[in-house]
Amino acid sequence: MASRLVRGTAIGCGVAAVAGAGFGFAVGEPVQPEDIVPARSMPADLCARVGDVSSLLPKASSGAAKVTMVQGGSTSITCEAGSSRSKVSAYTAAAVKVTITPYGGRDAGAGNAPFTPEQMAKTVLSRSPMDAVPDRPYPTKASRSASGISGEAWTVRTLVQRADIVVQVDYTANPIDADTAQKAALVLADRAIWETK
Repeated sequence: MASRLVRGTAIGCGVAAVAGAGFGFAVGEPVQPEDIVPARSMPADLCARVGDVSSLLPKASSGAAKVTMVQGGSTSITCEAGSSRSKVSAYTAAAVKVTITPYGGRDAGAGNAPFTPEQMAKTVLSRSPMDAVPDRPYPTKASRSASGISGEAWTVRTLVQRADIVVQVDYTANPIDADTAQKAALVLADRAIWETK
């Protein structure tokens, strides 16, 4: 009888301890700064790693030489390259910009586990008003807009998310058709994603 009583008391105390711990977290156990995962650092040569973008620019502006995008930023990295109308008479403009953003976690409020970096990146993608692009290895959205009256000048924007990284590519060129511009932008986004692994 005594052993049953001791065993029952021990089980009861264990259940109470677990319930108490859960209740303590639910009513606002504070999240410590070390519980929130910071955004990871990107390589200093990330744009160089993404590589040559001469195929996206007019041949007259790049010639036979490779074109490496200019890198800027610290937390979010921007890579840019382009050509101006004064240099390329056959093109109104051609420009490409890649923005690579690593996301960190965030406090989700009292009683909640912090948001993870991947959750934050997914939120950014889900809130974008762009259209989803199916049959892609990573979650992707895109938009396109025409300028001028000929239908040969397009600006394409793509957004690609992998884990904690979101890559945005803005690509403008003339003459070009929208499908070709979007495919080029997606290839570039995938290259950027790969180089952040």
